[in-house]
Amino acid sequence: MLKNVAAVLLDNVHPFELGVVCEVFGIDRRAEGLPAYDFVLVAAESSSVRAVPGFTISTPHGLDRLAEADLITIPVGDDFHTRDFPPELLEALRQAVARGARVLSVCVGAFVLGAAGLLDGRRCTTHWRYADALAERYPKACVEPSVLYVDEDPIITSAGTSAGIDACLHLVRKLQGSEVTNAIARRMVVPPHRDGDQSQYIERPVAEYREDGIRDVIAWMERNLDRELTVELLSARACMSPRTFARRFRMETGTTPYRWLLGQRVLSAQRLLENTDETVETVAARTGFPNAAALRHQFVRSLSTTPNAYRRAFRGPSRT
Repeated sequence: MLKNVAAVLLDNVHPFELGVVCEVFGIDRRAEGLPAYDFVLVAAESSSVRAVPGFTISTPHGLDRLAEADLITIPVGDDFHTRDFPPELLEALRQAVARGARVLSVCVGAFVLGAAGLLDGRRCTTHWRYADALAERYPKACVEPSVLYVDEDPIITSAGTSAGIDACLHLVRKLQGSEVTNAIARRMVVPPHRDGDQSQYIERPVAEYREDGIRDVIAWMERNLDRELTVELLSARACMSPRTFARRFRMETGTTPYRWLLGQRVLSAQRLLENTDETVETVAARTGFPNAAALRHQFVRSLSTTPNAYRRAFRGPSRT
């Protein structure tokens, strides 16, 4: 059942995160033949809630209203990682799940669910920037940092803010079918389902390597990704035996030369797809893949999307 939906408001809530659930569940679309939801805003602390970046939202509904909800959504704000959440809210969420309601977090709203103990033993996600913090704070949770959302019914968690749209539409599709979902998505001018996962949005930090021999070889590898790079060739440049080189490379990078190369080649391909109009075949050749099919295979394996879909998402349609 999906009829009664409540969005919980905490101080410093992000308007976009709140707007996601308001847009999906808070608009009356009965004139278009779509179901309407009994949608309310619920204040978790006071009737006047501060929103980022500096306005207030007032609502007459308190936490007692959650007892009626089929779905409770949790958008949060900037101070999620430094504050304690109201014990009354955490208990209301536990009671809601116990009676059969669903709870859906948008972005870092997962931290509220973790505080309530609702992530223990469950797969979940949050924004990739805070996935490690979520796993550290709630070690019984099974955090998956690269997915857009996780449905561990009755707990649904989403990644970054826009992934909240994906999670909400997924739940509508699950409970009310694709026809309703597609109609809502058309009104929102968003895809009813997105390809890929949030790994394609993660910033890759520049690594620092301590051992001079390995550091110099890695720098050379980065400049020569289009070449055939074997352990024998690399170890010779490092003046090491292949076995010693492979061992020291793993100690320095945490992975094998082959896997490191694959990751760097995919990353280089991402940059070319974002910043050039070169064909996928050319991108494959420039990044060391034997052909476009090999690039597509590794792209899907690493990022859960295709090179063309990635280019559409980050650059728009190719002009070649």
